[in-house]
Amino acid sequence: MGEQLGFLKVTVVLGKRLVIRDFKTSDPYVVLKLGNQEVFDKDRFKADDKMGHAHLNLQPIASAARLKQFAKVSAGETILRKVVPDTDNCLARESSISCINGEVVQSVWLRLCAVESGEIELKIKLIDPPVASSK
Repeated sequence: MGEQLGFLKVTVVLGKRLVIRDFKTSDPYVVLKLGNQEVFDKDRFKADDKMGHAHLNLQPIASAARLKQFAKVSAGETILRKVVPDTDNCLARESSISCINGEVVQSVWLRLCAVESGEIELKIKLIDPPVASSK
């Protein structure tokens, strides 16, 4: 088992151009899976409708976290790495991985696949694990 880089915190910030799966609207929600993401339409009276899926490669943020451990990162914000859309991710646009006051953060726009339209914005933080106290 590799070293623990920290805890992954994912915040769903915004969805835009999501498809309508009900009569006039949808009630979307996000299901996170390690390495995969799915968006559904929450319904009370029928089965939930799948509203697309997206995947994001977490290797770049893990590599940036390792880099932060060895680099002299000052207070404030330092860009550690840029990630461009490719076949390993569903990025809608270029994304920066930054060290902000000691935390590794990536803001991403993901394009939903297998659906007519839709994007979701996520903020991903890699939070340092708690330091074990020695007694």
